[in-house]
Amino acid sequence: MRLALALAALALCGCRIETATPGGGPASATGRPAGEVWIYTSMYRSVLDALEPGLKAALPGVTLRWFQAGSEKVTAKLEAELSAGGTPCDVLVTSDPFLYERFKDEGRLLRYVSPNGLRTPAGLSDLDGHYGAVRLSTMVLIHRAGAPAPESFEALTTPAWKGEVALGDPLTSGTAYTWAVALEAKYGPGFFTALRANGARVAGGNAAVLQKVEGGEAKVGVLLLENALAAKAKGSPIEIAWPRDGAVLIPGYAAILSTARNPEAAKAVVDALLSPTLQAIIASPGDMHAVDPRIPGPRKIVSLTELVARSQPWNEELLRRGLREGARVKSDFSEAFSR
Repeated sequence: MRLALALAALALCGCRIETATPGGGPASATGRPAGEVWIYTSMYRSVLDALEPGLKAALPGVTLRWFQAGSEKVTAKLEAELSAGGTPCDVLVTSDPFLYERFKDEGRLLRYVSPNGLRTPAGLSDLDGHYGAVRLSTMVLIHRAGAPAPESFEALTTPAWKGEVALGDPLTSGTAYTWAVALEAKYGPGFFTALRANGARVAGGNAAVLQKVEGGEAKVGVLLLENALAAKAKGSPIEIAWPRDGAVLIPGYAAILSTARNPEAAKAVVDALLSPTLQAIIASPGDMHAVDPRIPGPRKIVSLTELVARSQPWNEELLRRGLREGARVKSDFSEAFSR
């Protein structure tokens, strides 16, 4: 609510939270942004292929350059470049929410609030305007079709699911890490020990979790909703279960680096990603939830409003917890599963 009121006030005042380097980057003959923009992202290549025509139509004078990889690899590349003295990255769009908060603390992000993001639900954008969600990924439960469905994440520690659970690895998967932070905050570090004692197995990334459930090696998995929807559309023998203790939202933020060489074009990219046209593509074929509540949920399963109601609260406290205590959470998980 505070975020919605703050952003509404900005809109009424006709102002934006923004800064720019001198000159602000090149412009075309029409005065529209032009030049080159580098986007580092963890969105799947298939989603980028669907988004790119819309981006090019919205930004005819802008040349888009992409680096696409998993969140962990994007972060590693970016950190290495920054340590070496600089990075070509202008816009960062990954599913590692804690990185954005750290970069904000380090002064690495430009302040900018897109007018297209004013409908984004409260809590999914930085109150100071350094980053904002452009998509939502969600960790849910999956199970073999025809088999009983687990009621909650907590239920995975009970005898009913002994030896039948596949998990992603928070040490290598950014989305699994966010899930681990959320569940550790809810149930304490003993939750990891209880999972291990009940025979849960760490599979690696989301694809590996899906493979184990599809292949019958596990009856239940913790998986990204977008992966589950895409698999079901291809005939996978799985079903989706919404945990009673709340699905885990993972905001896919977009931010502009303070070192961006073309900040005006970078702002235009963020505006375009939040436009109704591209938000609809994020939902379909992207299979993620758009942050614009006017856009139906992926494959129309649940709306954005319903998703928020079915999920654990995403708030600044959880964000700061993941930033401050991330090393300990990973250590607790690693210790529990190395026994």
